[in-house]
Amino acid sequence: MAFKNILIEKKGDIAIVKINRPQALNALNKETISELSKAVDEIDNDKKIKVAILTGEGDKAFIAGADIKQMSNMSPLEAKEFAELGHAALNKIENSRVPFIAAVNGYALGGGCETLMACDICIAAKSAKLGQPEINLGVHPGFGGTQRLPRHVGRMRAKELLFTGRNIDAEEAFKIGLVNMVVDDDKLMETAEKIAGKIASKSSVQIQFIKELVNKCADIDLNSANSMEISYFSTGFSTKDQKEGMKAFLEKRKPDFKGK
Repeated sequence: MAFKNILIEKKGDIAIVKINRPQALNALNKETISELSKAVDEIDNDKKIKVAILTGEGDKAFIAGADIKQMSNMSPLEAKEFAELGHAALNKIENSRVPFIAAVNGYALGGGCETLMACDICIAAKSAKLGQPEINLGVHPGFGGTQRLPRHVGRMRAKELLFTGRNIDAEEAFKIGLVNMVVDDDKLMETAEKIAGKIASKSSVQIQFIKELVNKCADIDLNSANSMEISYFSTGFSTKDQKEGMKAFLEKRKPDFKGK
Protein backbone atom coordinates (compact mmCIF):
# COMPACT_ATOMS: atom_id res chain seq x y z
CA MET A 1 0.00 0.00 0.00
CA ALA A 2 1.32 3.45 -0.94
CA PHE A 3 1.35 6.07 1.82
CA LYS A 4 1.99 9.80 1.79
CA ASN A 5 3.10 10.31 5.39
CA ILE A 6 4.22 6.82 6.42
CA LEU A 7 7.22 4.80 5.26
CA ILE A 8 7.38 1.01 5.69
CA GLU A 9 10.60 -0.90 5.18
CA LYS A 10 10.65 -4.67 5.57
CA LYS A 11 13.88 -6.38 6.53
CA GLY A 12 13.14 -10.09 6.53
CA ASP A 13 10.76 -10.68 9.42
CA ILE A 14 11.10 -7.14 10.83
CA ALA A 15 9.05 -4.14 9.67
CA ILE A 16 10.31 -0.59 10.21
CA VAL A 17 7.54 2.01 10.22
CA LYS A 18 8.48 5.70 10.01
CA ILE A 19 6.26 8.71 10.47
CA ASN A 20 7.36 10.75 7.46
CA ARG A 21 6.45 14.41 8.04
CA PRO A 22 9.86 15.79 9.08
CA GLN A 23 8.89 19.27 7.86
CA ALA A 24 6.20 19.24 10.58
CA LEU A 25 8.34 17.36 13.14
CA ASN A 26 6.25 14.28 12.29
CA ALA A 27 3.14 15.76 13.91
CA LEU A 28 0.02 13.63 13.66
CA ASN A 29 -2.72 15.04 11.47
CA LYS A 30 -5.82 13.09 10.50
CA GLU A 31 -4.28 11.78 7.29
CA THR A 32 -1.17 10.50 9.08
CA ILE A 33 -3.17 8.81 11.83
CA SER A 34 -5.33 7.07 9.23
CA GLU A 35 -2.23 5.92 7.36
CA LEU A 36 -0.64 4.66 10.58
CA SER A 37 -3.76 2.64 11.28
CA LYS A 38 -3.63 1.11 7.79
CA ALA A 39 0.10 0.42 8.16
CA VAL A 40 -0.57 -1.60 11.31
CA ASP A 41 -3.23 -3.56 9.41
CA GLU A 42 -0.73 -4.25 6.62
CA ILE A 43 1.83 -5.53 9.12
CA ASP A 44 -0.72 -7.69 10.92
CA ASN A 45 -1.80 -9.23 7.63
CA ASP A 46 1.78 -10.01 6.54
CA LYS A 47 2.47 -13.29 8.30
CA LYS A 48 6.18 -13.03 7.48
CA ILE A 49 6.51 -10.08 9.87
CA LYS A 50 7.27 -10.99 13.48
CA VAL A 51 8.30 -7.62 14.99
CA ALA A 52 7.75 -3.96 14.09
CA ILE A 53 9.85 -0.90 14.91
CA LEU A 54 8.13 2.50 14.98
CA THR A 55 10.20 5.66 14.64
CA GLY A 56 10.21 9.13 13.10
CA GLU A 57 11.89 10.30 9.91
CA GLY A 58 14.79 12.69 10.46
CA ASP A 59 16.75 13.38 13.62
CA LYS A 60 14.56 16.00 15.31
CA ALA A 61 11.36 14.17 16.21
CA PHE A 62 9.77 10.80 16.83
CA ILE A 63 6.36 12.48 16.84
CA ALA A 64 6.27 16.06 18.13
CA GLY A 65 2.56 15.76 18.92
CA ALA A 66 -0.76 16.13 17.20
CA ASP A 67 -1.02 18.74 14.46
CA ILE A 68 -1.99 21.91 16.36
CA LYS A 69 -2.68 23.84 13.16
CA GLN A 70 -5.30 21.28 12.18
CA MET A 71 -6.72 21.06 15.70
CA SER A 72 -6.97 24.75 16.55
CA ASN A 73 -10.35 25.45 14.94
CA MET A 74 -12.03 22.07 15.52
CA SER A 75 -15.59 21.97 16.74
CA PRO A 76 -16.40 19.70 19.73
CA LEU A 77 -17.71 17.05 17.31
CA GLU A 78 -14.60 17.28 15.14
CA ALA A 79 -12.41 17.02 18.26
CA LYS A 80 -14.31 13.90 19.32
CA GLU A 81 -13.83 12.31 15.91
CA PHE A 82 -10.12 13.24 15.96
CA ALA A 83 -9.65 11.69 19.41
CA GLU A 84 -11.51 8.55 18.34
CA LEU A 85 -9.29 8.28 15.26
CA GLY A 86 -6.17 8.53 17.44
CA HIS A 87 -7.45 6.01 19.97
CA ALA A 88 -8.33 3.54 17.23
CA ALA A 89 -4.85 3.71 15.69
CA LEU A 90 -3.03 3.36 19.02
CA ASN A 91 -5.32 0.53 20.10
CA LYS A 92 -4.33 -1.28 16.90
CA ILE A 93 -0.67 -0.97 17.85
CA GLU A 94 -1.37 -2.14 21.40
CA ASN A 95 -3.45 -5.09 20.22
CA SER A 96 -1.39 -6.02 17.16
CA ARG A 97 -0.31 -9.64 16.97
CA VAL A 98 3.31 -8.45 16.64
CA PRO A 99 5.38 -6.61 19.26
CA PHE A 100 5.98 -2.94 18.47
CA ILE A 101 9.26 -1.34 19.52
CA ALA A 102 9.24 2.46 19.71
CA ALA A 103 12.61 3.92 18.70
CA VAL A 104 12.31 7.45 20.03
CA ASN A 105 14.45 10.03 18.24
CA GLY A 106 14.06 13.65 19.31
CA TYR A 107 10.68 14.97 20.43
CA ALA A 108 7.97 12.59 21.63
CA LEU A 109 5.40 15.00 22.98
CA GLY A 110 1.63 14.85 23.35
CA GLY A 111 0.41 12.39 20.74
CA GLY A 112 4.00 11.20 20.32
CA CYS A 113 4.28 10.23 23.97
CA GLU A 114 0.86 8.59 23.74
CA THR A 115 2.03 6.63 20.70
CA LEU A 116 5.16 5.25 22.36
CA MET A 117 3.07 4.18 25.37
CA ALA A 118 0.91 2.05 23.08
CA CYS A 119 4.03 0.17 21.98
CA ASP A 120 5.39 -2.88 23.80
CA ILE A 121 9.00 -1.74 24.26
CA CYS A 122 10.48 1.76 24.10
CA ILE A 123 14.10 2.67 23.38
CA ALA A 124 15.01 6.34 23.58
CA ALA A 125 17.94 8.24 22.13
CA LYS A 126 19.81 10.39 24.66
CA SER A 127 18.56 13.53 22.93
CA ALA A 128 14.89 12.51 23.21
CA LYS A 129 12.41 14.77 24.98
CA LEU A 130 9.15 13.27 26.20
CA GLY A 131 6.01 14.65 27.80
CA GLN A 132 2.34 15.48 27.76
CA PRO A 133 2.30 19.29 27.37
CA GLU A 134 -1.35 19.55 26.33
CA ILE A 135 -2.27 21.52 29.47
CA ASN A 136 -0.12 24.38 28.13
CA LEU A 137 -2.55 24.62 25.19
CA GLY A 138 -5.64 24.67 27.38
CA VAL A 139 -6.59 21.05 26.73
CA HIS A 140 -5.65 17.62 28.09
CA PRO A 141 -4.40 14.49 26.28
CA GLY A 142 -6.92 12.90 23.95
CA PHE A 143 -5.16 9.81 22.59
CA GLY A 144 -4.97 7.88 25.88
CA GLY A 145 -2.38 9.93 27.77
CA THR A 146 -4.47 10.34 30.93
CA GLN A 147 -4.95 6.57 31.03
CA ARG A 148 -1.73 4.97 29.79
CA LEU A 149 0.66 7.33 31.59
CA PRO A 150 -0.53 6.39 35.12
CA ARG A 151 -0.29 2.73 34.14
CA HIS A 152 3.35 3.26 33.13
CA VAL A 153 4.66 5.56 35.85
CA GLY A 154 2.06 5.54 38.66
CA ARG A 155 -0.76 7.96 39.44
CA MET A 156 1.08 10.66 41.40
CA ARG A 157 3.97 10.98 38.96
CA ALA A 158 1.56 10.96 36.01
CA LYS A 159 -0.56 13.70 37.57
CA GLU A 160 2.52 15.87 38.12
CA LEU A 161 3.51 15.55 34.46
CA LEU A 162 -0.05 16.04 33.21
CA PHE A 163 -0.76 19.00 35.54
CA THR A 164 2.46 20.88 34.79
CA GLY A 165 2.92 19.92 31.15
CA ARG A 166 6.68 19.79 31.63
CA ASN A 167 8.86 17.79 29.28
CA ILE A 168 11.42 15.30 30.54
CA ASP A 169 14.66 14.05 29.07
CA ALA A 170 15.41 10.44 28.20
CA GLU A 171 17.25 9.70 31.45
CA GLU A 172 14.34 10.84 33.59
CA ALA A 173 11.95 8.89 31.38
CA PHE A 174 14.07 5.80 32.02
CA LYS A 175 14.15 6.40 35.79
CA ILE A 176 10.37 6.62 36.03
CA GLY A 177 9.76 3.60 33.82
CA LEU A 178 8.46 5.34 30.72
CA VAL A 179 11.20 3.90 28.49
CA ASN A 180 13.12 0.62 28.68
CA MET A 181 16.57 1.96 27.88
CA VAL A 182 18.49 5.00 26.70
CA VAL A 183 21.18 4.77 24.03
CA ASP A 184 23.45 7.11 22.09
CA ASP A 185 21.61 8.76 19.23
CA ASP A 186 23.69 7.02 16.58
CA LYS A 187 22.98 3.62 18.18
CA LEU A 188 19.18 3.96 18.33
CA MET A 189 18.11 2.01 15.25
CA GLU A 190 20.96 -0.47 15.59
CA THR A 191 19.79 -1.26 19.13
CA ALA A 192 16.13 -1.43 18.13
CA GLU A 193 16.89 -3.81 15.27
CA LYS A 194 19.06 -5.99 17.50
CA ILE A 195 16.25 -6.36 20.04
CA ALA A 196 13.73 -6.92 17.25
CA GLY A 197 15.91 -9.67 15.81
CA LYS A 198 16.18 -11.38 19.16
CA ILE A 199 12.40 -11.31 19.61
CA ALA A 200 11.86 -12.49 16.02
CA SER A 201 14.00 -15.56 16.73
CA LYS A 202 11.53 -16.74 19.39
CA SER A 203 8.18 -18.47 18.93
CA SER A 204 5.91 -15.83 17.40
CA VAL A 205 2.78 -17.63 18.55
CA GLN A 206 4.03 -17.62 22.14
CA ILE A 207 5.08 -13.96 21.86
CA GLN A 208 1.51 -13.19 20.79
CA PHE A 209 0.16 -15.16 23.77
CA ILE A 210 2.45 -13.23 26.15
CA LYS A 211 1.43 -9.88 24.69
CA GLU A 212 -2.26 -10.73 25.01
CA LEU A 213 -1.86 -11.96 28.59
CA VAL A 214 0.03 -8.89 29.76
CA ASN A 215 -2.38 -6.48 28.07
CA LYS A 216 -5.63 -8.24 28.95
CA CYS A 217 -4.77 -9.11 32.53
CA ALA A 218 -3.19 -5.86 33.72
CA ASP A 219 -6.46 -4.47 35.05
CA ILE A 220 -8.24 -7.56 36.34
CA ASP A 221 -7.92 -9.33 39.69
CA LEU A 222 -4.96 -11.66 40.20
CA ASN A 223 -6.98 -14.87 40.49
CA SER A 224 -8.77 -14.24 37.20
CA ALA A 225 -5.50 -13.24 35.54
CA ASN A 226 -3.75 -16.39 36.74
CA SER A 227 -6.63 -18.51 35.46
CA MET A 228 -6.23 -16.91 32.05
CA GLU A 229 -2.49 -17.62 32.14
CA ILE A 230 -3.20 -21.29 32.88
CA SER A 231 -5.58 -21.42 29.92
CA TYR A 232 -3.04 -19.86 27.52
CA PHE A 233 -0.22 -22.03 28.93
CA SER A 234 -2.12 -25.25 28.30
CA THR A 235 -3.16 -24.10 24.82
CA GLY A 236 0.53 -23.53 24.10
CA PHE A 237 1.09 -27.27 24.32
CA SER A 238 -0.98 -27.72 21.17
CA THR A 239 1.60 -25.76 19.15
CA LYS A 240 4.44 -27.12 17.06
CA ASP A 241 6.74 -24.50 18.58
CA GLN A 242 6.30 -26.01 22.05
CA LYS A 243 7.27 -29.43 20.74
CA GLU A 244 10.24 -28.01 18.83
CA GLY A 245 11.44 -25.82 21.70
CA MET A 246 11.50 -28.60 24.28
CA LYS A 247 12.92 -31.14 21.83
CA ALA A 248 15.71 -28.72 20.92
CA PHE A 249 16.48 -28.17 24.61
CA LEU A 250 16.77 -31.90 25.24
CA GLU A 251 18.91 -32.33 22.13
CA LYS A 252 21.13 -29.38 23.16
CA ARG A 253 20.58 -27.37 19.97
CA LYS A 254 18.96 -24.10 18.96
CA PRO A 255 15.22 -24.38 18.25
CA ASP A 256 13.82 -23.66 14.79
CA PHE A 257 10.51 -22.01 15.56
CA LYS A 258 7.87 -21.74 12.81
CA GLY A 259 5.23 -19.70 14.63
CA LYS A 260 2.78 -22.57 14.59
